[in-house]
Amino acid sequence: MKPFLFIYILLATLFTNAQGSISGNFSPAKDFKWLIAYELTPGGERYVTDTSIKEGTFHLTMPITAQPGMYRLVYAVPQDEFYIDILYNKKEQITFNFSLEEGINITDSKENKVYNNYFNAITEAQDQLMEFYEKGNGSKEEFKTRIENLNYVQKTYEKESEGTLAHVFVKANKSYTPDQYEGLERYLKNKKAHHYDYLDVNNGLLQGSNFLTDKFANYVFSALPLTITSAEQLEQEVIKNINTTVNIISSTPLSFQVKAIQQLWAIADVNAMSTVADYIFENHLKKLAIANGNQSLVDEIAMASRLRLGAVSPDITWQKDNKTYALSTMENAENYLLIFWSSTCSHCLKELPTLHKELKKHPSLKTIAIGLEDNESNWKKVSATLPDFNHAIALGKWESEYAKTFGIQSTPTYIVLDSEKRILAKPESDKELIDFLEN
Repeated sequence: MKPFLFIYILLATLFTNAQGSISGNFSPAKDFKWLIAYELTPGGERYVTDTSIKEGTFHLTMPITAQPGMYRLVYAVPQDEFYIDILYNKKEQITFNFSLEEGINITDSKENKVYNNYFNAITEAQDQLMEFYEKGNGSKEEFKTRIENLNYVQKTYEKESEGTLAHVFVKANKSYTPDQYEGLERYLKNKKAHHYDYLDVNNGLLQGSNFLTDKFANYVFSALPLTITSAEQLEQEVIKNINTTVNIISSTPLSFQVKAIQQLWAIADVNAMSTVADYIFENHLKKLAIANGNQSLVDEIAMASRLRLGAVSPDITWQKDNKTYALSTMENAENYLLIFWSSTCSHCLKELPTLHKELKKHPSLKTIAIGLEDNESNWKKVSATLPDFNHAIALGKWESEYAKTFGIQSTPTYIVLDSEKRILAKPESDKELIDFLEN
């Protein structure tokens, strides 16, 4: 056999044996049109391939270059909500069925069957232990039985998953189990103390998935003393947990640290824990993001922080009759309304005259209309037809200071403030605005 022919056959064999696929069915079929596969990495995700979903069926032939790991299959937007995570080892021909009502059912893939079965089983065993504590009247023998069940599930799947990618997750998910009976308070204290014992935070596979970031979030926001009685105590304990977690991951890649801490910030922000969110940003996330070359993330979070509900609005100034006025010095109103509009915006020209008339029914409201304009001429003409509004102008339109400060992406945009100029609501339409004011 000629050398080059031998090499060709060898490479063809290697490629054939080292290339897997992902296929399956989505239902209801009419709701799914496309699927995009991303490889999850410590710092985010990387596009791999895509395909169409035809009559509910799809097939993804994974590229030769696709490496073993966790992959995200996105089937709708927003992408961070509508996805399925799959373990891919370059060997298996993975198949599954997915429905909006029942979720995912793996039909062929040892990796993913073991992974899903383990987490279902261990979650049930952990729930049974917490159920024992919630009842409050169980025997020590019953406690022992539930602990033994937890240990049995863990050991069984550690053995069953050997040789798979899933094994990494099974081992890392092992949790503290006491050798003898412990009351709830002591058990939770010990469980927290050992939370990070089995987590290999430097493992690239774990870093790429949601596993580690979910573990961090569980520790930060759930591993809390039962004795907390105030919001201030809660914030202090959460901040302690944040510092512990930041220290744990300090040796991991910078991109992963940013991803992990950004998720903690997002959880605090969405749950209106503004003190915690600001602490995370100012003490950890901001400097890490800058060091990672991600100034856009810093700017995005800074804007989200200053525009969150409950935050005092950034100031706005305007001129009238050769005098300067400011939002910050306005008084004697129960509410203030900021309207970002433009004299060249057809929706604005349609909505604002009607709204101007409707707001006469709300005498305790003061309105500042900020025109995002390229020049003053048309703005002066149109704003004069809305005399009950206080009028400010932001030349430069989308690139103006006010557009950037308030993150304005479309006109008209409405922001309602309370009597202390704190952001109260961000109605998405004039009708929603009126409903808010009336109710």
